[in-house]
Amino acid sequence: MTRREIHSWLMDMDGVLVREDHAIPGAQDFIQKLKDTGTPFLVLTNNSIYTRRDLAARLRAVGLEVPEESIWTSALATAGFLQDQRPDGTAFVIGETGLTTAMHQAGYTLTERNPDYVVLGETRTYSFDRLTQAIRLVERGARFIATNPDPTGPSNEGPLPATGSVAALISHATGVAPYFVGKPNPLMMRSALNAIDAHSESTAMVGDRMDTDIVAGLEAGLETVLVLTGVSTVESAERFPYRASRIVDSVADLLAELG
Repeated sequence: MTRREIHSWLMDMDGVLVREDHAIPGAQDFIQKLKDTGTPFLVLTNNSIYTRRDLAARLRAVGLEVPEESIWTSALATAGFLQDQRPDGTAFVIGETGLTTAMHQAGYTLTERNPDYVVLGETRTYSFDRLTQAIRLVERGARFIATNPDPTGPSNEGPLPATGSVAALISHATGVAPYFVGKPNPLMMRSALNAIDAHSESTAMVGDRMDTDIVAGLEAGLETVLVLTGVSTVESAERFPYRASRIVDSVADLLAELG
């Protein structure tokens, strides 16, 4: 496979830069080299709970200095998508500060009365009453959007139900499937490219998951780099019908490419 000339980078957060609340060796060197060389980059996450500022602070706590403006979340992608689709619309939102802040910044009004959309994101406190309300609003004609399809999220105690699982509950009750904006939807990648004025032909996507990061990058026309510091192994990657452009042990192996 012909190696492209890469001028900008997109990368997943968990499994690429961070694992189990620790920075992955070489991750800070990679981020610092990107900053030192002025190379455009974004750190992507399907997690819609936190704002950019929150995530920058969490990364700083494990030794990773990532500027707020270099973080892109499924909440930002969702808000941007809705702003393009129906400017100054209304939405009933289930989610936390990351999502509600992004929706407000996109010019949306949050309401429980005849909203244009029901928007489902991540939260640690899913309310039965709010879910019931969402189901009724979707049945009455509100369009159903979800920030990402992840079925579970991590915690110190084990997996937690995440947006994909809760979306399935609403879908099962209403017969209406949501439109998922986050990875692996290439829309998430294209919104990130637009945010840093990058081109797909000269951008690489670095991820640890074949079924989200790599397929999203592939479908958006990016070079894809699978790292083995997260959930994937060389053997597990071979089971998929598509391949990453290349596989490396970690982001530390990409340092030499940054000049």
